[in-house]
Amino acid sequence: MSDVRSAIDAVWRIESPRLIAGLARMVRDVGVAEDLAQDALVAALESWPESGVPRNPGAWLMTAAKRRAIDRFRRQELGERKHEELGRELRGDVVMPDFDANMDDDIGDDLLRLVFIACHPVLSQPARVALTLRLLGGLTTTEIGRAFFVPEATVAQRIVRAKRTLSAARVPFEVPQGADRAARLASVLEVLYLIFNEGYCATAGDDWLRPALCEDALRMGRVVAELMPDDAEVHGLVALMEIQASRTSARVGPGGDPVLLLDQDRSRWNHVLVRRGLAALGRAERLGGALGPYALQASIAACHARAKTAEETDWVRIVALYDALLEVLPSPVVALNRAVAVGIGYGPAAGLEAVEEISGHPALEGYYLLPSVRGDLLVKLGRDGEGRAEFARAASLTNNARERKLLLSRANVSDDVDFETRRTSSQ
Repeated sequence: MSDVRSAIDAVWRIESPRLIAGLARMVRDVGVAEDLAQDALVAALESWPESGVPRNPGAWLMTAAKRRAIDRFRRQELGERKHEELGRELRGDVVMPDFDANMDDDIGDDLLRLVFIACHPVLSQPARVALTLRLLGGLTTTEIGRAFFVPEATVAQRIVRAKRTLSAARVPFEVPQGADRAARLASVLEVLYLIFNEGYCATAGDDWLRPALCEDALRMGRVVAELMPDDAEVHGLVALMEIQASRTSARVGPGGDPVLLLDQDRSRWNHVLVRRGLAALGRAERLGGALGPYALQASIAACHARAKTAEETDWVRIVALYDALLEVLPSPVVALNRAVAVGIGYGPAAGLEAVEEISGHPALEGYYLLPSVRGDLLVKLGRDGEGRAEFARAASLTNNARERKLLLSRANVSDDVDFETRRTSSQ
């Protein structure tokens, strides 16, 4: 029984995006489509433990969902015309010999439509993240809540409201075209990047990494890249995620504590993911034109990936790439990352000067990495006391337990310090 349940869970994670996408094309409502898909899952849970997992589980689920769709619309006593329209599209899949072929023909377009629907700008950013993980990642509300330290009820409310918003706004189930396509794609990539980053460097909790979130974002990113092979930024984002994910095993020590990039054992990097990332970056570059923000960040990650040792890293090129990134993405966080590269490539004094140039930016107020970077540069300049104070301040600002422990160790402060007092005094 447990083996069958595990198989059903695995099938659902793989097939649910295709199932919901195909149903949404038919019923033109994402909420109804997901309800029908869930009904099919319940049917599988009831049937498969006795009959076994079918040879084509995706087709079985679609057949079950379509039957329930017919029953649903009959119960709602829709108008004859609407009933007939839906009936013609939905009924008879058992006797239609080309049903599976038709679904295969449309599945790419259906999935792409679902991606754009889940990440529609009419939704708030938290709603887009939750709906994307639910519809495209196949995650439950419990899993999403656990990943983002949000109550399950809050996640469920976000998803329900998102579906209502999409329905009320009459968002068409289609792939946007023209100028709207670029703006909508930016929203899609932003959501995937947010999900990946939360897994790669958790903002709260006891773990520095949440690999499952990285895997979900990467899996969905690969799907989008297959569906949009001519978009350089899609490949750029996938390249960035592949290369960053390659370091996962090396980023934590035996006890789960963070291991910073320059201290990592590069033999523990996943070189299959490195090769995949470099290949995706190559595809982005071959498509021509100026590289966008994700492709430029992937290029920076590639500099690290190509260096066999930390000492071989081309920091001068990394600084140049950050300069290019600032042209297309003027952000104080990008400028702070550039200052780190300047500090290594051109010396800590130059790096500290670059930090001070941006330290007053409102967006960096309360951002723990600002004092962390400043502390590292001060220590390298021999100003240990000032550096330790900056590390202590950074520790008071982070919500991640592992990162706090690392920063406190650099500050030589006990982990039992009263953070409320320290936060007040540091401000």
